[in-house]
Amino acid sequence: MSGGEAWRGNIKARLYERVRERGFDSLIAFAEARPAIPLYALADELGNDVAAVQVLSGLLYEAQQRRQVTRLVRDVLVRELAERFPNGWPGALDDVSRGEVALGLGTWFAYTPETHKERVDRAGDALLAHPPPPGWQPLGPDDELLRTLLPDEEA
Repeated sequence: MSGGEAWRGNIKARLYERVRERGFDSLIAFAEARPAIPLYALADELGNDVAAVQVLSGLLYEAQQRRQVTRLVRDVLVRELAERFPNGWPGALDDVSRGEVALGLGTWFAYTPETHKERVDRAGDALLAHPPPPGWQPLGPDDELLRTLLPDEEA
């Protein structure tokens, strides 16, 4: 994205036009076809006039309509972890990897709607208290460990 083009015109119409051009009828379908791809990369794929926060907002709107917000929240964590740990969860949490985990969990919390923040906070605490095995790399929101940490209970 360059020069603020993402904030000009009808953002929602632009998003859905780009998604339809790529053969999808929803932003969720577009994102699901690209599991574990960071939000900024999804935005880049839709054009240099689309911002990651716009993609996130559109995904949240659709998830609310489908009553799948919890699933989206897990999906956002998958995308954050894939960006920060392309080879999976670190084997040892040294200062550097602990910082990356903290940044990833913090970003996840920041991207979480208010209705789910308390649950995400508890899930993040559980991940830190009982880290997953080294190399763990969830490929989507239906990962067994993620579903245990954040079950499909809509808030």
